Amino acid sequence: MGGGESIKFDVFFDYQCPFVYRAAGLIDAVRRSGDRNLEVRWRYFSLTQVNSKDDGWTVWDAPASEPVRGRLAFQAAEAARRQGRFDEMHGALLQARHRDRLDLDDEAIVAKVAADSGLDLERFRRDVADPSALDALAADHRAGVAEHGVFGTPTFVFADGAAAYVRLAESAGENGAVEVFDRLVTVAAAEPRILEIKRPYRR
Repeated sequence: MGGGESIKFDVFFDYQCPFVYRAAGLIDAVRRSGDRNLEVRWRYFSLTQVNSKDDGWTVWDAPASEPVRGRLAFQAAEAARRQGRFDEMHGALLQARHRDRLDLDDEAIVAKVAADSGLDLERFRRDVADPSALDALAADHRAGVAEHGVFGTPTFVFADGAAAYVRLAESAGENGAVEVFDRLVTVAAAEPRILEIKRPYRR
């Protein structure tokens, strides 16, 4: 697997998920190595929606006045995308939640993350409040379920349609990132006969 050819894949994610943070760290480390050319499309997937017991309720259609865990972070990411700064905001939101242990359902915290990421705050607040900011979440989540059977995050979906839900034990170090990523691709994308590998652990 050389560094010249692009490896294209989607990652379905929720900012609440620590395994998404670890996967993002792996992807960043592989990119920094320069040994692999990765083209990643981050796609929204709501764990709050998955865990809902109400068949008629959705994260994206719930009233703005209703507190919904995780929804604000998706709105913030989409508002950043409208300013062409999704990547900066995406990484900053993950770090705020999982490195700094901040509450991404707090509007003031999310606004500070946006400001630190270089966004125009007036436009950011306007776009977050726009109900259409949730359209991408609805579309990605529904497509993930219907087209790929996504049930959790992070789920990697490769160009040939092969998909894998991946939980890393820890972020791979700089020296081991490419090897870990290559093994992931080998099992998830190149060996469709392996449906699941789950390590037992002692309690």
